[in-house]
Formats: sequence, structure tokens, C-alpha cells
Amino acid sequence: MFDINCLKFDEKGLIPGIVQTLGGEVRMQAFLNRESLQKTLDTGYVTFWSRSRKQLWMKGETSGNRLKLIEIRPDCDKDALLIIAEPEGPTCHTGETSCFEGETLSQPWLEHLEILLKGRKAAASLDGSYTQKLFAKGVDRIAKKVTEEAGEVIIAAKNFELDPSAHNREEYLGEAADLLFHLQVLLTHHGLSLQDIAAVLRERHKQRS
Repeated sequence: MFDINCLKFDEKGLIPGIVQTLGGEVRMQAFLNRESLQKTLDTGYVTFWSRSRKQLWMKGETSGNRLKLIEIRPDCDKDALLIIAEPEGPTCHTGETSCFEGETLSQPWLEHLEILLKGRKAAASLDGSYTQKLFAKGVDRIAKKVTEEAGEVIIAAKNFELDPSAHNREEYLGEAADLLFHLQVLLTHHGLSLQDIAAVLRERHKQRS
């Protein structure tokens, strides 16, 4: 945990904060003062200082599209903040995912896939799509697919090792993609994600550094 007293607020008592998801998508930029920063830390939801209204505002307090705090990282000069958060819906007041211009396909694909899978899970049905059927059949069926795909990856890896041709490379990557997809389905089934795994790996790296 960083020390608020080490931060360099400007002459108006403000510091800029850039909100980014765990998947790397930049959502918005706004300003915080000491009070809003402390409220963010206390409540676990990102709260800014409105320069126009001269008051605190929790992002999404009215719309429900809040930003659940994961981590705050000051920059090297301690005069700007990177706010890692989990969005609970679109972030921009216009209804767009991000306040920054650009097509939604610029969103990191694994994070985009996670959103799609959550939708499939919510609509799980034995009469639905392939993914909806997987969710409907539960953990045993999904875990079995992960095991099957892992075996296919091993076979493809061995084939690529013996013959690194374009065909074998494509097959290898295809099987790896299938494995990653089904692993993400399994994680989504339990309310988890690949970003949770990334957080574990990042923490392990910190401990060993």
C-alpha cells in the first residue's frame, strides 16, 4: 500500500488518475483529491473529485456502472495515478465502453471473450449454442473438455517439434487456442477469469524478484 502523503498533488490539491482494466483497456481519466482518494481506498469503488461541481463523485453511483478498485499505482514522479479497476458496465457517460475514441475491437480480446462467456453462462441451456450447452452441463463436462484439449495440444506440440511446417504451426496454435478457450469457460463457470490467474503470476513474480 502506498502512502498518500508521498503523492504530489497540484496547486489545486488534485492528481490525475487513469482508469485501466486488468486486461489493459484504458477506460477514462479524471482527477482525485485526498478526500476522494481516501474514499476510493475505504469503499473499494473509484471516487473522483468533480472540478465543475466542486464535489466528490463515485463513478457509476447513479448509473450502476461503478469501477471496483483492484489496485492503485503511482507513477515514478508520484504525480499521477494508474487505477486498475473492474468495470461494472460501460464507463463513458455516452454509454460507450471507454471514454477514449476507438472501436470496441481495440479492447483486449481475452477480456472481450470473458464478457461474451459471461453472457453465454447467463443464458445457459441444453438447447442453446455450444458454449451455452457446456455451461448447462456443468463442471464435469467443461473440465473433461479442458483435459481433452490439453491432450490435443501435447500431440500438436510433438508434431510441430518434429516438423515445424506452416501446417503444423497452424494446428499447434489452433489446439492451444481451443485449450485456452475451454479453460476460460471453466474459470467463468466459477466466477473467475484469466485475469485472476495473471494476478497470481504477477504476485509470484513480485515475491521472487
